[in-house]
Amino acid sequence: MSNVAAFFDIDGTIYREGLITEVFKKMVTHEIISPNKWTDEVQPAFMAWDRRTGDYDVYLSRMVEVFKETTKGISSEHINLIARKVIEQKGDRVYLFTRNEIERHRKEGHKIIAISGSPDALVKKMAEKYEFDDWRGTIYHTDEKGIYTGEITPMWDSKSKEKALLELKEQYDLDLENSYAYGDTHGDLTMLSYVRYPTAINPTKELLLNIQQDPDLLARARVIVERKDVIYNIDLNSLKLE
Repeated sequence: MSNVAAFFDIDGTIYREGLITEVFKKMVTHEIISPNKWTDEVQPAFMAWDRRTGDYDVYLSRMVEVFKETTKGISSEHINLIARKVIEQKGDRVYLFTRNEIERHRKEGHKIIAISGSPDALVKKMAEKYEFDDWRGTIYHTDEKGIYTGEITPMWDSKSKEKALLELKEQYDLDLENSYAYGDTHGDLTMLSYVRYPTAINPTKELLLNIQQDPDLLARARVIVERKDVIYNIDLNSLKLE
């Protein structure tokens, strides 16, 4: 196996939305979460983001908080079952570009690794579906009986992803100087910075601004925007953000 790696974020990079959103909906259906949790506590943040009057990170943060509160005290078996159902039913809703890139890296013998802020149960199932070599996700801790404690170890921020990437580098003796990374938000910035071939796919404005402010990263970064069935390769050097 090559010591070249391809690191992939999942939400918004491989999967076309957020996997935790799909789990949340299933938890409502299975009566683990009250519908009021969505309408009263999450939906306002979602609607603000959907109408482009709010921030995606605010919506995600609210979703994570409610998910953490709701799962505390329940068995991880419930979430593992829901995670399996979500990936079975929704796991094909991925971007064509990243699906093709995963296949390309597999054919070239590269180690394919997911580093995602989604719950670890979900990341595990998604990684299995696409035959990743390894993965890291947000850990929702359980006690010795498999009951969620309400404690988490996040994997959605830039610092956490940097730590995971460097641990994986040591574990597999990876050659980051010839490796690849794919992400869409500021949380993926360090992951993109460490590799020779970084790709921002459907990136947030914050991520683009950070890339533009780093001459070294700007010289290496590729920006891909996929809309409907068209894939656009954007020249970030001439792109003016408003």
